[in-house]
Amino acid sequence: MSVVAPFPGPRDRRALTAFDRVELRRIFDLYGRMVTAGHWRDYAMHFDIDVASFAAFRRSADRPEIWIHKCPELHSKQGAFSLVSEHGAVLKRGHDLSQVLAPLERRLMRLVRD
Repeated sequence: MSVVAPFPGPRDRRALTAFDRVELRRIFDLYGRMVTAGHWRDYAMHFDIDVASFAAFRRSADRPEIWIHKCPELHSKQGAFSLVSEHGAVLKRGHDLSQVLAPLERRLMRLVRD
């Protein structure tokens, strides 16, 4: 006879931290513009119990150029979002994702002449 293993129910799994739809739309909008500008070529996402991460790569084989972390337990202290460089230095923290992504937005600005 075969043994039937029970399928884990919602109570058996711990809740993972994830980006919501608005946050992902904001991150992928920036990612698409950075790909178009030639800065990034690949990305990776990781969801864990206490943190959700988005990593952007210049090349597929490199270390990520930046990490965007969401850690809800820091929401009341420093802000749930942080922008981390490839060397591990925290570049920006905050409660609002658009303000945390502002240093990356500045890289896309160009002076346009009439």
